[in-house]
Parts: sequence; C-alpha cells; structure tokens
Amino acid sequence: MSKVFDEIDEPLRRWIDEQPMFFVATAPLANGGHVNVSPRGLDSFSVLGPHAVGWVDYTGSGVETIAHLRENGRICVMFCAFGSRPRIVRLHGTGRVALPGDPAFEDLVARHPSHPGTRAAVVVDVTRIADACGYGVPLMDLAGERDLMGVWADKRGPEGLAAYRTEKNTTSIDGLPGLPV
Repeated sequence: MSKVFDEIDEPLRRWIDEQPMFFVATAPLANGGHVNVSPRGLDSFSVLGPHAVGWVDYTGSGVETIAHLRENGRICVMFCAFGSRPRIVRLHGTGRVALPGDPAFEDLVARHPSHPGTRAAVVVDVTRIADACGYGVPLMDLAGERDLMGVWADKRGPEGLAAYRTEKNTTSIDGLPGLPV
C-alpha cells in the first residue's frame, strides 16, 4: 500500500536516519540522454527541514547527478529498508549543487565527519514524499562501511583530487557541464 506524506515528520526523519544507504536518480532533458541512478552511503545525508534534504557529495568517477541538476534540477532520492519491516520511501523534488564557499555547502559539510573526498553538496527541495511497501526488497545485514573512499582520496591528496576532478568531473557522459574547473 502506497502512502503520500505532506512533509518529513519526526518519525520519518528517524527512519531515514537509520538507513545506511540511499539512491539518487536523475536524468537529462534530452531524449537520448542517460538516466543515472547512484548509490550513496557513509555519514553524508541530512534532513534539513520538513521539505528539504541534502547530502555531502564525494568525488567519484562521474558527475552525472551534478550535471543533471545543473541542467534541470529534477531528482528522486530513494531509501529502502533492508532489515526488519519492509519499506521504501521516495523523495521527489528539485535539487541544486552547492560548491565550497556557498553557505549551503558549509552547512551540510559541518553536519558530517570531515572527508577528504568532499567535492560538493546537494540540496533538494522536496515536493513529493511517497512511502511504499518494499515487500520485494531482500533482507540483508550490514557488514559495515567501506573505508576505500577516504583511503583513495587521502592517497591522491588535494592536488591529485583537483586534477582527477578536472579530468573526470567537468563533463557528464552526455556532454553536459559538471563541476566548474
């Protein structure tokens, strides 16, 4: 049974905080463009208010989410319960990218542990909140967080990360602008 919420209330906020990962879906405007779905984890997600969420965005091999948000802002964030009671929550809305120096970036980064791979923050104005059963989602146990992202970023160092972002994060796979150089 599906349910639509008016806002992210305290019980829903607590449930979201308990989830160890989330998924982000975006798409370009072009018909031939690639839809992107990215898994996210670590301590990076924050509920900012009854209609706002955000997360710290770490350096990755692509920049699709950022490029799509810069082009059109459309986004869906999805949480799944993999243990106990089945549940799926989708947060639909309009997102924007906040870069270092932007107050939204500074606010989100301050809410989470420092991470050497931090490249941006994403803020989403939530326009629709939908809850579904999740009966088809398997039961799984969390073994723990991976430490690979931090080790990888530390090994590259600030200059190496800047070079990597210039090489891999300035343009999406569809040729849309990603991070500014």
